[in-house]
Amino acid sequence: MTDAPRQLPLDLGHEPGYSRDDLIVTASNMAAVDIVDRWPGWISPVVILAGPTGSGKTHLAAVWKAESEASVIDAAHIGDASGRTGPFLIDAIGDGPIDEAGLFHLINSVRQSGSSLLMTSRRWPGTWPVQLPDLASRLKAATTVEIGEPDDMLLSGVMYKLFADRQIAVDPNVISFLVSHIERSLSTASRVVERLDRAALEKKSKITRALAASVVTALDEGQATFDL
Repeated sequence: MTDAPRQLPLDLGHEPGYSRDDLIVTASNMAAVDIVDRWPGWISPVVILAGPTGSGKTHLAAVWKAESEASVIDAAHIGDASGRTGPFLIDAIGDGPIDEAGLFHLINSVRQSGSSLLMTSRRWPGTWPVQLPDLASRLKAATTVEIGEPDDMLLSGVMYKLFADRQIAVDPNVISFLVSHIERSLSTASRVVERLDRAALEKKSKITRALAASVVTALDEGQATFDL
């Protein structure tokens, strides 16, 4: 008895959407979405979005960048932006080296010119590797908004949308299973949807709870091997 032939899936380049219309708002990200939507009417010219990996900071930063037409700056080379006019975006700051003098002068420039600076980070600014006291003071004066881990509603909504983008209808029971078994991360949700789409095409089957369980198990085992 031979195995059923598998279909080779084509890579159609399903990229996640980062527009405002693609943004799903729940309790976990409501405050961050609100402040992004309030621009340019910010009370503070410097805003920091802080939240764990996979909480949607990149999506929110992309929405704000599109609206503000901000210049993107590398946290380690902020001084290179000297002379540019804002607004400015620094994504994923705090995980690596920070050009402290450059950031201090950029914040001063933004405040004096009436422009805006948005920064995203996995960490609260008080834990960034900052040594300059004046910079630490400037960061304390910034508006910091927390983004929580994705809640069930957000994860469900994101997966429904990711499947819909691929023109795939999925039973709610499958979504419920995935929400309760995957890491609470939007990037993980995207990866799971991609793997399920490929697995269903290979097996020429619908996306069932059993198929979802096998994909989640494979991802968990792969992560465990990587962690070792």
